[in-house]
Amino acid sequence: MGTLETKGFTEEQEALVVKSWAVMKKNSAELGLKLFLKIFEIAPSAQKLFSFLKDSKVPLEQNTKLKSHAMSVFLMTCESAVQLRKAGKVTVRESSLKKLGASHFKNGVVDEHFEVTKFALLETIKEAVPEMWSPEMKNAWGEAYDQLVNAIKSEMKPSS
Repeated sequence: MGTLETKGFTEEQEALVVKSWAVMKKNSAELGLKLFLKIFEIAPSAQKLFSFLKDSKVPLEQNTKLKSHAMSVFLMTCESAVQLRKAGKVTVRESSLKKLGASHFKNGVVDEHFEVTKFALLETIKEAVPEMWSPEMKNAWGEAYDQLVNAIKSEMKPSS
């Protein structure tokens, strides 16, 4: 048993994440939007968490603010997953992590929201790289996502 297992993200998992991200990166805008459309399909009430969707009459798939937000979330999730083993922890700029924690706290994000997002993320990746998808890849992305969520949760408190 190596020491990497205790960190929860192995070399094999890293390789799966890096390999699949290399394929998905060029479609990150489209995949980010797919991710959020899946989230809203599973949990329509999640739309209320986004101020820019509250009074919008624009269909979700055409909402430029949603597209932009979705792409940045997908990019950040995948980039932090790719960096996970190298850094030994989630790497998002410190200020970004604090901001993410504060905004998720302020908007009332709870564990169930993170669970729905994880499910939607894994489904999105599965559809994006079906020829690579495997139980091992699902576990690798799941672990990377869990570590990112734990980092965000550790900063979920009122902004000072």
